[in-house]
Amino acid sequence: MTETSNGSPFQLAVSAELVFRSAPILERLARLTAAGFLVEIWDWTRHDIAALSRSGARFSSMTGYVTGRLADDEGAEELLRTAALSIPVAHELGCPRLNLHGTGLDAHGQAVVPAAVVTGPMWVKAADTLRRLADLGQREGVTFVLENLNEAVDHPGVPFARAADTLALVEAVNHPSLRLNLDLYHAQIGEGNLIELCRRALPFIGEIQVADVPGRHEPGTGEIHYPAVARALAAMGYRGVIGLEASPEGDDELALARFRDAFTVVPPS
Repeated sequence: MTETSNGSPFQLAVSAELVFRSAPILERLARLTAAGFLVEIWDWTRHDIAALSRSGARFSSMTGYVTGRLADDEGAEELLRTAALSIPVAHELGCPRLNLHGTGLDAHGQAVVPAAVVTGPMWVKAADTLRRLADLGQREGVTFVLENLNEAVDHPGVPFARAADTLALVEAVNHPSLRLNLDLYHAQIGEGNLIELCRRALPFIGEIQVADVPGRHEPGTGEIHYPAVARALAAMGYRGVIGLEASPEGDDELALARFRDAFTVVPPS
């Protein structure tokens, strides 16, 4: 089994938005890079992109749009417009994956336009929008990844929130420049059965994100047995990115160590 420099068979990344939050963003990047992690960011419009580009950090993913929605005409055009604006930023940062959601989210992660019911025409429009985004990504050499969320705790009213929904859309589009960002924290709240979910989604996964439940803290603080998930993913042959998108329960360095430990798979003797 080939290991990364993190001592893991996976490529380990950490969201700089949620760790070392008392420090400036460039210090966060430096500390994560020194620890051997890839780095993820959210809304790129809040950052000095030139400074981030000079930081030496290796970026794994970023939010791939500013405003817009998947499932209506006006929202789709806005989503495509701001996705196109995001691509030069991704190129400057060397960031290969641009993250999408079922609808636009505000600064608090809430749906800008909540959907109480997702209709058949909304599914059709969402698939069409994602197909156009995938074509854009192919032309520009980036991959868009569609993230599942949860409605029960963090993101009420977000359409296409379940992992089953995002998987269905990505499967329907069936394009190499559109993959899943499979968030296991959100999936545990919404669906559970995480190992079988990973197995089912494996051909379409572009990245996996993790945090524990409840609380959205690091692995080892809640009910998900992430070492078992890690062993199963390794056995399936997954060697891609595992991203920590969690607020540390206490000490940030301890949270990073717990994350690394959870996804360090020791081969059987």
